[in-house]
Amino acid sequence: MFAAAIDNLFADPTIARDATYIADGGTPVLVRVVMRRADAITGFGDARLWSETSRIDLRVAEVANPRPGDRVEIDGEAFLVQGEPVRDRERLVWTVDLRPA
Repeated sequence: MFAAAIDNLFADPTIARDATYIADGGTPVLVRVVMRRADAITGFGDARLWSETSRIDLRVAEVANPRPGDRVEIDGEAFLVQGEPVRDRERLVWTVDLRPA
């Protein structure tokens, strides 16, 4: 039941969009992504640092093992996966941090 809800979310054209995922050394694959461009506030000692972030959600069914250095192209913009992707508790969705390529 939860998997069907995830599929509906990724099929919704107002929430998700088409993207191309290219594993390092692999072939391009058309996927659906949910963009999350939120600001992040990180504590460092007594200071608080603000930064813009680019994150996407990917279905595990479409990208089984995203890795740092893989490439994602969305609406003509290229990004690289940075850091280790994190799976949700149900193991259906990856959350991936991106940086401009």
